[in-house]
Amino acid sequence: MKSRKRVRPAHWFGLMLLGLLTLGAGTRIADDGEGGPAVPESGDEIKPLPNYVVRGLDWLADAQFENGGWGSGQHSAQHIRDPRAVQIDPATTAFAAMALMRSGSTLTSGPHHVNVRRALDYLLGLVESSDSNTGQLTATAGTQPQAKLGQNIDVSMVAQFLARALPTIENDARLKGRVEAALDKCVKKLEMSQQRDGSWNQAGWAPVLQSAAANSALEAAAKAGRKVDEEMLDRSREYQRKNVDTASGEVRTEAAAGISLYSIASNQRATAPEAKEALDQINKAKDDGLLEEDAEITLDNLQKAGYDRDKAAKVYESYQQNEITKQMLQDDRILSGFGNNGGEEFLSYMMTSESLVVTGDQQWASWYERMNELFSRVQNGNGSWSGHHCITSPVFCTAAVILTMTADRDVEFLRAEANG
Repeated sequence: MKSRKRVRPAHWFGLMLLGLLTLGAGTRIADDGEGGPAVPESGDEIKPLPNYVVRGLDWLADAQFENGGWGSGQHSAQHIRDPRAVQIDPATTAFAAMALMRSGSTLTSGPHHVNVRRALDYLLGLVESSDSNTGQLTATAGTQPQAKLGQNIDVSMVAQFLARALPTIENDARLKGRVEAALDKCVKKLEMSQQRDGSWNQAGWAPVLQSAAANSALEAAAKAGRKVDEEMLDRSREYQRKNVDTASGEVRTEAAAGISLYSIASNQRATAPEAKEALDQINKAKDDGLLEEDAEITLDNLQKAGYDRDKAAKVYESYQQNEITKQMLQDDRILSGFGNNGGEEFLSYMMTSESLVVTGDQQWASWYERMNELFSRVQNGNGSWSGHHCITSPVFCTAAVILTMTADRDVEFLRAEANG
């Protein structure tokens, strides 16, 4: 078979954005797709975890309560940093457990498998005892994730964790059935709480991040074989698409506390699956001889590759937005978010890591280097990370940092989720 050039992001996006954005001092311009290493395709290509990340993992595991939960604490008591002096909440528990899983622990193996299993048992009991007629999982109110991200963040995070755990349960039919039923219940809760505009926009400081988490939860549930309302998922993706205008570069921040980073990262994560679909469709068309070797991703070429006009328009818009948001995040002023590190910033960085992994982007290496420099510099002496505003919880922030730095270890799951 003759070799050929794979589709790379169109260069005109970078040129357009140079006119829209003035890059901050110290900004790294990532590879244009020709020289830098892409996301690893297998676990064999992934480097060992940096020692400082291992320290963070050990701290996170030690912070777990005996019953399997973790907590971020109350929004009204952001100064409390002792992980054992706060109330347990489901969003933080699921988030921490996912960090351990992505780092190599399952329900039965890995250095922190006992922690993962305890978290699963705790969350299953919580979901099973929750009221099926409400969109909530717990009567606990005012937690840091709820106050800053929104009331539905508990359901979104728990659904993601259950979907992540489900494929690893094959030899225990009873446990698998419980996880499936709990995940289905979470999906129903998300269905009943979605807003007309496609968001989950309830009572949060920056609910656009909650909406992105819900979008990822639905994609993960679909990948895990659970029934997900496609119309609801389409509305969710459309909501995220509307937060960034590809023609002008304008970013909507009404649901992002006025912070561009939150909307940009949320849009980038939500558009990644369809951006990858566009890439794959064009490359397949080249393999099949339908397009020339040097064909770019355009609306016309997507139709030549087999999509009808409506489908082509949708995936092309996602591809364009994923490209423009990726370039926007090269600006240090945007990347700084609120101006200092908080859980919302760390969560946004995680979404960008996942997007780059989903699309197999050449910018992964430079992004990883950038995050590696930041996180190694701001780590606490005990191995954790803390926020300086809003979500200050060291448990939440540490989990977000670990998930950001280990997304390349989750290539198979994230890409399967994108194609769910």
